[in-house]
Amino acid sequence: MELLVASSIAPVQRSEAAPRRLAVIDLGSNSFRLVVFTAAVDEGWWKRTDEIYEPVRIGEGLGSGDELRPGAMDRALATVDVFAHFCRASALSGDAVDAVATSAIRDARNAEEFLVRARRLSDLSIRVLSREEEARYGYLAAVNSTTLSDGYVLDLGGGSLQLVRVDARLATESGSWPLGAVRMTERFLAAKGPAKRRQLDELRDHVRETLADASWLVGGGRRLIGVGGTVRNLAAAVQRAAGLPSFGVQGQLITREALDALVERLAALPATERGDVPGIKPARADLILAGAVVIQTVLELGEFDALEATEAGLREGVFFERYLADREPPLFDDVRRASVRNLAAQYHAVGPHTDHVAALALGLFDDLAAAGLHDGDPTERELLQAASWLHDIGMSVDYDDHHKHTRYLILNAGLPGFSPREVALIAQAARYHRKGMPDPGPMASLLDRDDERRLDRMAVLLRLAEGLERSRDQIVREVRVRRDGDTIELQLIADGEVAVPRWAASRETELFERAFGVKLRVA
Repeated sequence: MELLVASSIAPVQRSEAAPRRLAVIDLGSNSFRLVVFTAAVDEGWWKRTDEIYEPVRIGEGLGSGDELRPGAMDRALATVDVFAHFCRASALSGDAVDAVATSAIRDARNAEEFLVRARRLSDLSIRVLSREEEARYGYLAAVNSTTLSDGYVLDLGGGSLQLVRVDARLATESGSWPLGAVRMTERFLAAKGPAKRRQLDELRDHVRETLADASWLVGGGRRLIGVGGTVRNLAAAVQRAAGLPSFGVQGQLITREALDALVERLAALPATERGDVPGIKPARADLILAGAVVIQTVLELGEFDALEATEAGLREGVFFERYLADREPPLFDDVRRASVRNLAAQYHAVGPHTDHVAALALGLFDDLAAAGLHDGDPTERELLQAASWLHDIGMSVDYDDHHKHTRYLILNAGLPGFSPREVALIAQAARYHRKGMPDPGPMASLLDRDDERRLDRMAVLLRLAEGLERSRDQIVREVRVRRDGDTIELQLIADGEVAVPRWAASRETELFERAFGVKLRVA
C-alpha cells in the first residue's frame, strides 16, 4: 500500500481508482483497538470503515509493579490473534497495517517477552511508541479535528497522561507522565466502595507533584482539547446530565463546574455502580473516577475554564501522518472546510451543482447584508456555505425526503471543527432546504437566543439558491439585489430562459419575509 496523501479539497470527479485502506492497531494500556480507515485520495475523502475493540487491561498491576502480569498478557495475546485473523480475512497486510503500543508495554520490564510472543503468534510488526511519539499522535489528532490554534492538548490513557502546548497550531512543548486511569485507580482508588475524600485528596496531590515540572502549562492559550476514552465518556456524561441532544461528543465542553459535579456524583457510588451513570460505559466504570480527578487537577493547575472533547484519538493521529504525508507537520490547512468537503465527497455531492448553489447563497447573503437586512456575521456565512455544500448528500439514500436524510447524515457523520451548536444549525438549515417552515426541533436546547432567526436566514437563502439552480444547469450566473422600500427585488442574470428558476424562487416569499422582515419579488 502506498502512503495515503490528501488531495486538494477542490471539487473532484469520481475516480475509478479503488479506495485505499489502512488498519491502525492501538495496543493501549486499558483497551486494544483495531480501526480501519478508507481513503479515496483522488475523490478527496476519507472515513473510518471498521473497528474492533477489546478492554484488555494489559496495564493491570503496573501500579504496584513493573511487569505485565501473565493473565493480562494472555488476554492481550488472544486479542492480538483476533486482530491478525481479521487483517488476513480483510486482505490487509504489510504497509496497510500499522500496529503501535503505548505506555503499559513501553514501560514494562518484560515488554520484549510480550512483543516476541505477539509477533510469533500474529506476524504483526508492532511499533512501541516513545513518549514523544505518543504525544505527537495525540497532537495530530486534536489539531486536525478542532480549530485549536493556541492552547493545549490533553491525552489521557490507561497508563499515561500526555500534555502538549500548541502555539500557532504547532507543538512547542510536550510531556508524558505515568498518570493514566488504570495506574491511578490501582494506586489510589482500588477499594470497591465509594471513594473516600482522603483518597481523592491524595490522588490530586500526586498529580500536582508529578506535573510540577510542567511550568509551560501556564501562560499559553486558554483552550484545552481532550483526547481519549476517558474524555469521551466524561463528555457523554456531561451531555446527558445537561439534557442535550446526543449525536456524538465532538466539540462537547466539559466545564470545571460540570466536572466537579460529576466527580462528586461518581465518588459517592461504589465502582461497580458508576457505569449506571448515563454516558459512562460499564467497561470504564471502575476507572472513570480516577481519570476524572486527573483531568480535574489539570484544569486547576492550568487555570482552564473547560476541556473540549474530540472524538479523534491516537489512531486518527497515526492515520493523518500517512494521509497528510506531503505536509510537515501533517495538518489540514483549514479543518472546518476540509471536514465539510470530506463529508460531501463521501456521498459524491461535490460538483458544479452544489458549488453553484453555495455561490448563489453566499452572494445573496452578502448583498442582503449590504442592503442592511442583517449584520453579515462571517461565522453565519461559513455555516451557510457548509449547509449549501452538504444539502444534497441525503440523495445517496433516496430522493424522497432527501432533505431529512441529509440532516441525519450531517448529525451522525459529524463535522470535526464545528461546535455541536454549529453542527445543529448546519443540519437544520439543510433539513429545510426544500420545504416547511424552519424549526429548531430537537436541537433547540443547543441553540442561542438569536439562532431561530439565524436558522430562518440560512434556510431561506439556501432554498432560494437551490431554486435558482433548480434545473442543475448553472443558467443563473448571478443575482442582483435591489431594495425598494419594504420590498427586495431579485434580478436574475442568466444565460438563457429563467422560467424555472423564477418560478422556484418566487415560492419562498413567506419564509423570506419571516427571515428579513421585508417582501420578496423575483424579476
